[in-house]
Amino acid sequence: MATNLAIDDWLIDEAKNLGKHRTKKGAVTEALQEYIQRRKQSEILNIFNTIEYDQDYDYKKQRSVK
Repeated sequence: MATNLAIDDWLIDEAKNLGKHRTKKGAVTEALQEYIQRRKQSEILNIFNTIEYDQDYDYKKQRSVK
């Protein structure tokens, strides 16, 4: 899908240099992948303390069961 975007040339050049990309497309693609990954990670952190655990669960006992 072809898309035209007006992105600051300095930002593109900086991303290309830091990521050692030869093309603008490579720099933008990796930047978007990192953006998506970070957003998904932050969603996980938001639900981290919402899970209820069974206080009586003994994980050491479960490890010894074969």
